Amino acid sequence: MELTVWRTFVVVCRLGSLSAAATELHHTQSAVSRQIAGLERQLGVPLVERHARGVRPTPAGEVFRHHAVATLNEAERAVRAVRDVREGTFSRPLAVGATPSLAAGIVPEAVRGLLEQVGSIRWNLLPGLSAQLHNRVIAGDLDIAAVTDAPPGLPHDPRVERRFLGLDDMVVALPVGHPQAGRGPVPMQTLADQTWVEDNDGSAALLRQHAARAGVSARIDLAAADLVGKLALVATGHAIALIPGVLTGALRADVTTLPLVDPPTRGIYAITPRRDLHPSAAPLLDQLATAFAPARPA
Repeated sequence: MELTVWRTFVVVCRLGSLSAAATELHHTQSAVSRQIAGLERQLGVPLVERHARGVRPTPAGEVFRHHAVATLNEAERAVRAVRDVREGTFSRPLAVGATPSLAAGIVPEAVRGLLEQVGSIRWNLLPGLSAQLHNRVIAGDLDIAAVTDAPPGLPHDPRVERRFLGLDDMVVALPVGHPQAGRGPVPMQTLADQTWVEDNDGSAALLRQHAARAGVSARIDLAAADLVGKLALVATGHAIALIPGVLTGALRADVTTLPLVDPPTRGIYAITPRRDLHPSAAPLLDQLATAFAPARPA
């Protein structure tokens, strides 16, 4: 598959219109339509559907869009790296990985502290789930990653160093108009009749385990593709959700949080490769510990 077609698909999804995408890409609308149709033939599934105001990705299209954006960003980094070598300005950027909740606040705060300490450096941030980030550290794609031990947990791998940063209490995300908003801590039994949404197996496992300890069950009736989609469903009143406490300060204005009695927790860790450590990885480790400490719920 050519990345040009992937880029066309991403632009179509972003603009929600074949004609608008054609204008931005300096193509004809028929050329854009042919590219999308060819991509659908290759994948064997519809990627967009038409509606009154344009087009939107199908569920399969949304999954493909997520990976296409990551691939295009990585390709752009590769091009820039080659250009730097050609121009004699190459220095390996610090590649930082983080789970979505940690990428929303803690990690950017830590990097800001690092830059204030060491001055300007080149760096990039690559979000992912903990297992994916662990594998990318081993593969050499990441110099450091902020991960969690939420189910299924972190493997004990001799190829990586692991530093414990602290425990993070999970909280419940509610729409601001929810009857429980502003209360708490509440026992899980109080929320037994609620509809829940989850975006990954680890968070769902924590929720089910906590509910089971309380002698109730959690109705996870909705699934979201990612954390952004999960919070959107909460904000619009479709469900409530279990989210990391470290995410509280980065929530959208129409979402609030509710603390739980004896909440489920997850450990936060920074992992680095045992060999070929980037010079900026060690000071970033210290900044991560500093950034995590004040973010922990009181």
